[in-house]
Formats: sequence, structure tokens, C-alpha cells
Amino acid sequence: MFDNLRKGLSELISGLKYKKLTKEEFEEVFSDIELLLLQNDVSLEVVERIKESLEKNVMGREFKRFSNPSKIVLDALREAVIEILDTAGSLDLIKYIKERSSRPFKIVFLGVNGVGKTTTIAKIAWRLKKNGFSVVLACSDTFRAGAIEQIKEWGDRLGVRVITQQYGADPAAVAYDAIVHAESRGIDAVLVDTAGRQHTNINLMDELRKIVEVAEPDLRILVLDSLTGQDAYRQALEFNEKVGVDGVIFTKVDGDAKGGSILTVAYALRKPILYLGVGQGLDDLVPFDKNIVIKNIFH
Repeated sequence: MFDNLRKGLSELISGLKYKKLTKEEFEEVFSDIELLLLQNDVSLEVVERIKESLEKNVMGREFKRFSNPSKIVLDALREAVIEILDTAGSLDLIKYIKERSSRPFKIVFLGVNGVGKTTTIAKIAWRLKKNGFSVVLACSDTFRAGAIEQIKEWGDRLGVRVITQQYGADPAAVAYDAIVHAESRGIDAVLVDTAGRQHTNINLMDELRKIVEVAEPDLRILVLDSLTGQDAYRQALEFNEKVGVDGVIFTKVDGDAKGGSILTVAYALRKPILYLGVGQGLDDLVPFDKNIVIKNIFH
């Protein structure tokens, strides 16, 4: 997913022939790197953080006669990216649920329409079932036409119960019913789907806050489309400010994603990225691994 960024950086830095990188030379080289990063959906805030790290590690440094300036700068870039990804921390969902004694374990999924939220919920349900957990789904999206039918179809495929009400019903009430159902039957996990009309919609945010207040979830997971670039960043900030976010899942990573939004969101939220969606199949959800991201950029 970072091919364009990796190739561009390699081409830019391969031209370094200096024995010592002066302030002026650093600014000249980084101006090209900055443009490349911005074109790959990295926010200006993250670009500045990368610049600070690079400046500290390479500017004024003497390159030995037989040293490779390109490799030295790339290594410094790699360290800067690792630092940014590390700010997000990590979370192994399966291990986390196993370690929590309270049942049912409740997850509320957030995200705008079109990001693949319901499909992602189905993938998580499938992963939980494979690890021995029982699951119930709650359709607290009572707004979008077809939402109830979509999640019911996934429930049938997965063999799990879906709690629904009619369109226009109180979404928080649906979440509550699902939790009561799970408690009465000893079900391990409740996965709550929510409406996703425009994230700046005040009524939606009020509705989501009510769901969270009623459900008291163990996790609030934001689902983001990796193809939307800077819009994913704006969505992350908005949902985190208005509702709160505990972790992130990026979808459509198998598409032509530039990938900078992953760096940007990791740095902006300082919340773990749990999974990457890489296809439409139930198994097409891979645990996030920063080493894979680093490898894709720099190898």
C-alpha cells in the first residue's frame, strides 16, 4: 500500500552525494520529501514530526567516504515512521477479551456510511467464533435503508443471532435489548452496528453518545476507509472528540490506498489500529503489524 511513497523516497534520496548535509541542503531535500508525503495523504502535522526527527538525526552529520547517504537518510526516515506508529500503541483483541472477566464483552462500532462497517463487524464476529466465543449482533443502525436486511444476511451466514427493531426505532434501545439477550443466555460478546450518516451530523453524534451511554461498551472501534485519505483523518478527529474512540480498523487496504492516512490517524488519535481489511471474505481481516507497514515502505 506504500509502494508509491517508498519508490519516491528512494529516488529522491539516491541523489545525495554530500559528505555533510548542511541546513540548506536538508531543507532542499526535505521539501521534496514533504511534497511526496503530503501527496500520499500524510497530514502536515505528521510531516512536521518526521522533519523534526530527520533534522535531529541527519542534518550536520558527516557521511564517511564510503558511506551510503541514501541508506542513512532512509534509515532515519524508517525510525521516524516507527516512532509515529508507536504512539498508537497496540491491542490484541482476542487476548484482550479473554483477559476481561466481565461478560458479555461489548463493542460499539462507529464510522460513516460506505466504509465497510457492517462487513467488518461480520469479520470480527467470524474471528470471535473461531476463537470459541459466542456472539450476538445488534442492528442499532435504524436509519439507513437496507441496514437491517444486510446485517441479518450476515447473521444467517455466520449462524449468530441478530437483534433488531423496525426502522426509525431508538438505536440505544436495540443495543440494550441485545445486551439483555446476551446476559440472559450467557453469550460472550455483543457487537453493535451503528448509523453512519455524515459524521458532522449533530443528531447522529447525539444518537451515538446515547448508544454509548446505554451500552457502556468495553471498546468503541472506529472503522475508516483507507482510500479516503485526509477525510479519514477528519472523521477520526470528529468521532474521537464527539463520541470517543478506543481503537481503529482500516478497510479497503487491498485497494489503491496511498497509506498516509494510517500514519496520520495513528499519530492524531494515539489509539491502537487493530486490523486491516484486505478483501470482502470473512478471513480478509489481518491483525495490524507495524513491521509490515515499515517493510512495505522501505523494502
